[in-house]
Amino acid sequence: MTQLKAALFDLDGVVFDTEPQYTVFWGGQCRLYHPEHLGLEQEIKGSTLDQIYDRWWSGPLEQEREAVTRRLNDFEAQMGFEYIEGFEAFLSDLRSHGVKTAVVTSSNQPKMQAVYRAHPEFQALFDAILTSEDFAESKPSPDCYLKAAKRFGARSEECVVFEDSINGLKSGLAAGAFVVGLATTNPLEKIKELSEFQAINYEGLSYDRLNGLFNK
Repeated sequence: MTQLKAALFDLDGVVFDTEPQYTVFWGGQCRLYHPEHLGLEQEIKGSTLDQIYDRWWSGPLEQEREAVTRRLNDFEAQMGFEYIEGFEAFLSDLRSHGVKTAVVTSSNQPKMQAVYRAHPEFQALFDAILTSEDFAESKPSPDCYLKAAKRFGARSEECVVFEDSINGLKSGLAAGAFVVGLATTNPLEKIKELSEFQAINYEGLSYDRLNGLFNK
């Protein structure tokens, strides 16, 4: 049996049910700048801000990036951060069995400060919190998950990655971790081929069940 040493969680759509709020924000920005491309806010789900800007706010629209970023920062400062159902109990169970836990997110420090204001207990829930400032490459590069595993002195195959976005799932697989897909952003059918196990939330998940799947 391989020892399960670390559980590595993306943030939005994995720890917090924030994706519907981002859909509202980006829906407004996309209709403002790309009215010709209906549904663009759905296409950019799971992309980093740099990836969104490189693809959709380049050329003449590059000068609008500062305004969009300012609106995004204001939006994130007032967002609601509600835990995915069952998350807190599941995380507590993992830690009680000696599993190290980390948040591995493309969010930046200003966004995390909003999280800490909403949840003063948040930092104490995890052994490490890695943000965009800690990585040289964005998902789907495995860089972030490889660095998180290294932080705990673990090999990536001793880690479980929890992700919801296509880029995030690809990142976990490329790192060589066991990947659990959360169907909070994409439908189950879309994430099946990029994850070893799929769930809609953490209800019914426990250390024992995860360890059984991990060593199946």
